[in-house]
Amino acid sequence: MSEVKKIATRDSYGNALVELGKEHENLIVLDADLAGATKTCIFQKEFPERHWDCGIAECNMTGIAAGLSTCGKVPFISSFAMFAAGRNYEQVRNSIGYPHLNVKIGATHAGISVGEDGATHQCLEDLALMREIPGMVVINPSDDVEARAAVHAAYDYVGPVYLRFGRLAVPVINDRPDYKFEIGKGIVLKEGTDVTIFATGLEVSESLEAAKMLEKDGISAEVINIHTIKPIDEELVVASATKTKKVVTVEEHSVIGGLGSAVAEVLCEKAPTKMMRIGVNDRFGESGPAVELIHKYELDAEGIYKKVKAFAK
Repeated sequence: MSEVKKIATRDSYGNALVELGKEHENLIVLDADLAGATKTCIFQKEFPERHWDCGIAECNMTGIAAGLSTCGKVPFISSFAMFAAGRNYEQVRNSIGYPHLNVKIGATHAGISVGEDGATHQCLEDLALMREIPGMVVINPSDDVEARAAVHAAYDYVGPVYLRFGRLAVPVINDRPDYKFEIGKGIVLKEGTDVTIFATGLEVSESLEAAKMLEKDGISAEVINIHTIKPIDEELVVASATKTKKVVTVEEHSVIGGLGSAVAEVLCEKAPTKMMRIGVNDRFGESGPAVELIHKYELDAEGIYKKVKAFAK
C-alpha cells in the first residue's frame, strides 16, 4: 500500500496565491517579515512587484492593506496566527471588520502543531477571536486540496476572510473528482448512525482514522468536515445531530469559542443534543515536536477514538 501524501496547508496557501496572481492583477500580498515561513515567498518569487514585506509590523501591514482595498486591490495579509489574529486584533477589528473591507487574512502556524516554537506562538484562540468580528468569514481547511480551494473562494468573496493554515504536513484526503468547496457548507465524509464527529482543520483526517477504529468496536460514527467555522452550516449540523442523537466536535484549538462553541450554539437553539467537545482544555500549549504534542493533548486518532468510544456508549 502506497504511503499517504502529506502537505502542509501553509504550502498550499503560497501555491494558491500564485495561481490566483496569474489570473488577477489586482491581487497583492503583504507579509510581516515571515515570507519564508508563511510561504508567500512563492508568490514573491513569481510577482515581486506585488509582494510587499512590511517588516515586523503586523498592525501597520493591516492598515496598509485596508487602504489598498479601497483602491480596487484585493490584499492578502500574512503572518503567524498568533500575530495575524492576536497581536493584530484591534487593527483587524477596526480597520478591516468595522468598514467591512475586502481584505483576506492568511494566518499560518496555528495551533499546537507549531511544535517547538512553544506556547507564545501556538495560537489556540484565533478562531474564537475572528468569529466574534461581525461579517468576518472564518475558514480552517483540512488539507492541501481544501486549502487551495479556500484561498480561491476567499478571493471571489467580497468582504473580510480569515484563513487558518498549519505548519505540519497533513494527509491529503480530498483528492477526488467529486470534491467541491463552498463557503459555509460542511462535507459529510463518512455516514454513520451512532454518533456524529464534527471536525475541522488537521483534525479531520485524525477523526476519519478514529472512525475506522470505532467501526471495529461496532460504533458507527458519522464524520463531517466543517471547514467554515463562520458562517457554520447550521442545516447540516442540525440534520446530523437529529439523526445520531450524539455529537462530538474536534479541533486543534481551545474548546472555548471555536468549532465546539459554534456547534453548541446551533444545537442549543435548534436541536438540543448530547455533546462532547474535544480540543485544548483552557490551557496554553507547550514546546515539543508537533506530532508528540498532538498525541499528548489527545488530538490524534487514538485520543479521539478513546474519548468518542466512552462517550458513545
